[in-house]
Amino acid sequence: MKVTNRTVFIISGDLALAQRCSEELAAFGGRYRTSIVMEVEQARKGIGRISPAAIFLDESAIGPEESETLESAVALLTESAPVVVAAAPEKQTGVSFLITSGAVDFVARTNDFLPLVAEMLDRRVRMAERAAGMVQFPKDERSSDFGEILRHEVNNPLTGILGNTELLLARRDHLPPSAVERLETIAGLAVRLRETVRRLSNAWDERHEHARPA
Repeated sequence: MKVTNRTVFIISGDLALAQRCSEELAAFGGRYRTSIVMEVEQARKGIGRISPAAIFLDESAIGPEESETLESAVALLTESAPVVVAAAPEKQTGVSFLITSGAVDFVARTNDFLPLVAEMLDRRVRMAERAAGMVQFPKDERSSDFGEILRHEVNNPLTGILGNTELLLARRDHLPPSAVERLETIAGLAVRLRETVRRLSNAWDERHEHARPA
């Protein structure tokens, strides 16, 4: 993902909360451009026109429809950018595999949680900018971050693939056996690729660490 702007999508059914989040992010001084939408579907359409550097999803934006859950919304959004999710603490378990992949940050929706949300968004955007710089200048001093960049840039779309596959497999009783078999193959290959990325990035980190002067 090449970042050409510092656009952050803020998705929240609470307009006042979304505006406060935008103000908290502005306090970091990064000249952020925020785009506020109140529904996940509206955000998906907007993402098609503008590539955000990061996305904030507030649980209040999840509609009452059974087809739209926090898990499904997050899985789809990670196809476009890393996502910071704010939801009730008990909802963290449902997106745990996305958090583990590195594509999602979770903030418990308790007390004054917006400063932490803004901090995580700022970190995600800066990481994306470093990734873009890495592509342009692969031999400069920032190469020490390559392991983290690799995890970030590959795991985001990979997590979207795996997340959507898992959502489909959750409805395997309504799918033909051949479709289930193909989905299981996709999930297995995605997991293998994620493990390969982990090994490569760890090997790079160790190599760079050993190369540093004592």
